[in-house]
Amino acid sequence: MGYKIKNIDPARTAVIVVDMENDFVEEGAPMESAQARRAVPQMKKVIDFARESGMKVIYSTHVHREDGSDHGRFADLYPPIAEGAGLVDETSGIEIYPELAPREGEPVIKKHRYSAFFGTDLDIILRGAEVDTVVIIGTTTENCCHATARDAMFRDYYVAFLSDATGTFDYPDVGHGSMTADEVHEATLKILAFPTADVMSSDEFIRLAS
Repeated sequence: MGYKIKNIDPARTAVIVVDMENDFVEEGAPMESAQARRAVPQMKKVIDFARESGMKVIYSTHVHREDGSDHGRFADLYPPIAEGAGLVDETSGIEIYPELAPREGEPVIKKHRYSAFFGTDLDIILRGAEVDTVVIIGTTTENCCHATARDAMFRDYYVAFLSDATGTFDYPDVGHGSMTADEVHEATLKILAFPTADVMSSDEFIRLAS
């Protein structure tokens, strides 16, 4: 039991770099994920391998309009979004972290909700490139990465979710107890591994795709 990918064809695979933007990754950022920042070297290794092997590399960046018209429930959930302190479109905060910067021609998809598929043209881009397998890296493990993986599976893509190239942040107690970033991350990986994605390390992915 559990979700397993038998083989990965680089020509039909895309690495989706989820939300590795400055407002999530920089030290002291308004939506900081220190765990994701620590995983940058692993993410860079995956991206470099993808480029060398001919895989498509696609980025997402979570943004909101300055006037707040597309905040929705995010304004209730995240004070930095409600206050316009983070994830504001057309600011440096939504640009991809420099160590992982996209190359010319690599798509950067602006999204307004957790999933990189929701309200975007990601599926059109993948279908146009005849991609059947997506590899998820980035932040946050349990929200944007998880939602993107789920939406990919719903659309019948094979999904590889890289355990050491994703990360999140500590969860405060909102009535049910707190969780550290490590606890959130590990719980999400365990949940994904059965019904949604083949959860593997970066090295395992590279071996499978080589």
